[in-house]
Amino acid sequence: MTATRIKEVARTHFAKNGYEGASLADIATDVGIKKQSIYTHFKGKDELFLALFDEVQAKELHLVHTYLHNNKHLSIDQLLYEFLIQYQVRYEQDDNTKFFLRVAFFPPSHLYDEIVKQGYNYLDTIETMIKPLFDQALHNGIISPEVSSDVATVAFSAVLDGMFVELLFGGSARSMKRIESSWFVFWRGIKK
Repeated sequence: MTATRIKEVARTHFAKNGYEGASLADIATDVGIKKQSIYTHFKGKDELFLALFDEVQAKELHLVHTYLHNNKHLSIDQLLYEFLIQYQVRYEQDDNTKFFLRVAFFPPSHLYDEIVKQGYNYLDTIETMIKPLFDQALHNGIISPEVSSDVATVAFSAVLDGMFVELLFGGSARSMKRIESSWFVFWRGIKK
């Protein structure tokens, strides 16, 4: 129970303050334990941080999978546009999403290689989930035959990346502007 509570509190601290700004002493205080008690469950800040990152990445991928499954009845343009909007809302309201994006874009320097590798795995997994949608849209004549499903998938990832960057640096209003403009150009460029 305590390890779970430590991770919950640590996730909030890391999401708000990043790796460098989060302290084990502050996390312990918010949990209601002494700092030394954290070491009963985790070897140190790195182990806690990486355990959280793995857990949060798995939750994020599960949310993507669930969203795509639950909304497969929507047209591809509705499905993917709403996916972007819901991701933005999750970033604003969910410490898991905020933590994940912040860490993926600003990993601690000593954990950079490991975090970047996992971040690319995340993006590759999303592309693997989304590519069949473009395969089907191409087959159904919804997108232009001049655009392969591979190109459409990578282009959508670029729209997603642009939204991520704006969420981190510009906030929700600027992110929404980025979503609307890039989506308009993206969809207009691939639809039949």
